[in-house]
Amino acid sequence: MELNRRDLLRRAFRTGLALFGSAAAFDVVRGDLLAAGVPKAAAPRRAMAVDIARCIAAGDCRECITACHKGHNVPSIADTKREIKWIWKETFERAFPDEAHEFTRQDLKGKEVMTLCNHCENPPCVRVCPTGATWKREDGIVMMDMHRCIGCRYCMAACPYGSRSFNWSDPARVLPVKAANPGYPRRTKGVVEKCSFCDELADTGKLPLCVTACKTGALIFGDLNDAGSDVRKALAGRYALRRKPSLGTGPSVFYLV
Repeated sequence: MELNRRDLLRRAFRTGLALFGSAAAFDVVRGDLLAAGVPKAAAPRRAMAVDIARCIAAGDCRECITACHKGHNVPSIADTKREIKWIWKETFERAFPDEAHEFTRQDLKGKEVMTLCNHCENPPCVRVCPTGATWKREDGIVMMDMHRCIGCRYCMAACPYGSRSFNWSDPARVLPVKAANPGYPRRTKGVVEKCSFCDELADTGKLPLCVTACKTGALIFGDLNDAGSDVRKALAGRYALRRKPSLGTGPSVFYLV
């Protein structure tokens, strides 16, 4: 009986399972690297540290917000119910409700700190998205495909940090042409968007726009899997908070206090 190519490959695979066991056969299928026992290099784990004291000392500074929004064509909308924001500021009490109390340090009470998507280890937004428009990369960045988004806003409901914005109007109509960055894609009405840790820059070894724009050194970005990275060094030397840790989302944004 003549076998076609598909049948031949299927029989060869079954033979491998019988002779070597499933684990061994899998190693062979994966290729020479794993078959030789060479461990796969760990992927970087992107994270950010925010020095609260430096951020507060900068006062009403909005350099990080301006750079992010300009670079990603985020329109400025005065209506807070319809605004689009990738980075914004919250008072300490709103950002850290679990940490705020009547004896909160005076230098923190009522002061604003920079907030953004937390790129969680266990992102609830990813679990509820019905189309796969939002997903988590191997390096921990939680992405948003604005072309696949159907505007159901389940991700917005699931996010406990308010880190996502919905386009109630066409961004191209509310963003001045002169303010647009032609190198970053425009969005359409009816989709959700958010901070992406500047994945387009991270992939080329560059820092996010907000980090580069910060003149106070309050924003630190790097690889948590690299003990020599700036973010690991910052975390090793200071106590750090994460927003709403009791929810179990595992934020990748740390706040140094």
